[in-house]
Amino acid sequence: MGYGTWRTRRAGQTMDSYLLGDRQAQWWGIGLSIIATQASAITFLSTPGQAYDDGMRFIQFYFGLPLAMVLIAIFAVPIYQRLQVFTAYEYLEGRFDRRTRTLAALLFLVQRGLSNGLSLYAPALVLSAILGWNINLTVWLIGGLMIFYTVAGGTQAVAVTQQWQVGVIFTGMVVAGYLLVHYLPADMGFTEAMQVAGNQGKLNLVDFHFDPSDRYNFWSGMTGGLFLALSYFGTDQSQVQRYLAGRDITESRLGLLMNGLVKVPMQFGILLIGVLLFVFYQFNAPPLTFNRPVHDQVAQSAEHGPSLQALENKHRQLFEAKRAANTQLVEALRSHDADQLAAAQTQVQASNTATRALRTEAQALLKKAAPSAEAKDTDYVFLTFVLRYLPQGLVGLLIAVVLSAAMGSAASGLNALASTTVVDLYRPSRPHLSGSHCVRASRWATIAWGVLGIGFATFAARLENLIQAVNILGSLFYGTILGIFVVAFFMKSIGGRAVFWAAILAEIIVLLLFWLTDIGYLWFNIIGCGLVMLLAAGYQRLVPSASLLQDGKS
Repeated sequence: MGYGTWRTRRAGQTMDSYLLGDRQAQWWGIGLSIIATQASAITFLSTPGQAYDDGMRFIQFYFGLPLAMVLIAIFAVPIYQRLQVFTAYEYLEGRFDRRTRTLAALLFLVQRGLSNGLSLYAPALVLSAILGWNINLTVWLIGGLMIFYTVAGGTQAVAVTQQWQVGVIFTGMVVAGYLLVHYLPADMGFTEAMQVAGNQGKLNLVDFHFDPSDRYNFWSGMTGGLFLALSYFGTDQSQVQRYLAGRDITESRLGLLMNGLVKVPMQFGILLIGVLLFVFYQFNAPPLTFNRPVHDQVAQSAEHGPSLQALENKHRQLFEAKRAANTQLVEALRSHDADQLAAAQTQVQASNTATRALRTEAQALLKKAAPSAEAKDTDYVFLTFVLRYLPQGLVGLLIAVVLSAAMGSAASGLNALASTTVVDLYRPSRPHLSGSHCVRASRWATIAWGVLGIGFATFAARLENLIQAVNILGSLFYGTILGIFVVAFFMKSIGGRAVFWAAILAEIIVLLLFWLTDIGYLWFNIIGCGLVMLLAAGYQRLVPSASLLQDGKS
C-alpha cells in the first residue's frame, strides 16, 4: 500500500488519469489486476472451508469462465475501446437512452456496494481473531486504509498495489499447501492423502447429474456460471475498468485471456487446500467448532457452558475412533485388500456421521446461547489451522495473503463505484463540469462508498458462508444487467423503453424466485438474462411505434 501510494503520488490530475490511468496499462498488468479484483479475502478464507465441508465440487462454478473471457474479448472489448468510454454503462445511453443507462448503473451500484462490505468483513475477521480486537473497530481500520490509498491515487494506485498483492497471495497459498502435506502423518504422502479424501467423497470434481436445486454441477457451471462470468467480467465496472485502462484492444484482450487461463487452476489449488485440511483433521484433533470467539463466549456461560463441555468430551472420544478408522483405511489402501477396505470405509462413514451429528448439535447450542453470532463455522476452518499449527512468521505471511486480497478486491470495487457514481449519475445532469471538479467528486464518492461498505461489513457475520453470499448477491443482479447488454449488442431492433421495463420486471421476478423457490442461485443468471431478452422482444413487438417514438430512433 505504501509503495503504491508513493509510486502514484502525482497521478489523478485528470479524469482519464484518475479513473483509467491514462489508458496505458499492459496486458500482464491488466491480467494481474483482474485476478486481484476477483480474488478477495473471502476467496482465501471461505473457499477452503467450502471444500472442507462440501468437497471440490465448487470448482464447477468456474467451468464457464474461460469461454466467457473469449466471448468478452471478441464482442465487448472492441466496442468499449472504440467508444473510449469511462464506464460500461456509458455505452447504453448511446444505444438506448439515459434512463436505461441509469438503471444498469444503479443495479451495479447496489450489488457492488454490498459485496464490497463482505470483502471488508473477511480480513477484519482474521485480525480480530488474532489480536482480540473488536470486529467493528477492525473493519473501520482496514476500510480506512483502503479508502486512503484509493482516494489518493485512483486507478493507478489500485493497479500498482495489486501487482505486488498478487505476488504475496500466490506465495502464501503455495506455502500453506506445502505445510499441510508436510504436517500429515510421517508415513503418508500426497497420493495417500488424495486417496483418503476420495474415499470420503471430497474429490467430487464433476457432477453430470442435472438438478435445478443443486448449486454446483457441470450444467449449472457451464450455463449459470458462464452467464455470471459474462456479466461480471463484461458489464461489472469493477472488472471492465481494469481492461478499459489498456493501451489498445490487443492488450485488453490478452489481459482477459490471461485471467481465463489462470483462474480455474488457481481456484482448484485453493479448494485443494480445503481438501488437504479435511485429511489433516482426520489425523489431528479438530475443534468441536472452528468459530473460537463464539465457542469461548458460550463456554464461559453458566447456563450453557456445562452442556458445551459435555459435547466436547463426546467429540474427543469420537475423534479417537475416527482416527483409528482412517488409519485402518490407509493400511487397507496400501494392501489393496478389498475386504479390509470395505470394513474400514464402513467404520469411517459411521464415525463421520456421528461427528457431523455432534457438530450440528453443538452449532444449535451456540446459536441458542448467542443468537446474533455466526454458528456456521466453515469460514474459520483455514484460519484455525493457520493460527494453531503454522510457525511464527509464516502466520504473518498467511495474514498478509488475506489482507492483500482484501485490499486488492475492495479497492477495485471502490474505484469502480466512484467512477459509476460520477460518470453515470452525477455528470450527465451537469454537462459543463470541469475535469478537475469531476476528479474531486470522484474522490468524495470513493469516501462515501467506502463508509457505506464499512457499515454493511458490520452486518456480514450473520451470513451463512461468505464465498456463497458474494456469489448469491451477484447472481440476483448480474443476470438482469447482462440481459440489458445482450439486447444492446445483438438485438438491434429493440429500443430503450422496451429494455428498460423488461429489466425492471425481470429483476422483480428474479427476486421473487429467490425468496419463494429453492432454485440453485447460479440459474438466476440465465433466468434474469433470458427474461430481459424475451420481455424486451415481446414489448417491442406489441408496441413498436410507442418504443420508437420514445427512443427517437428508427
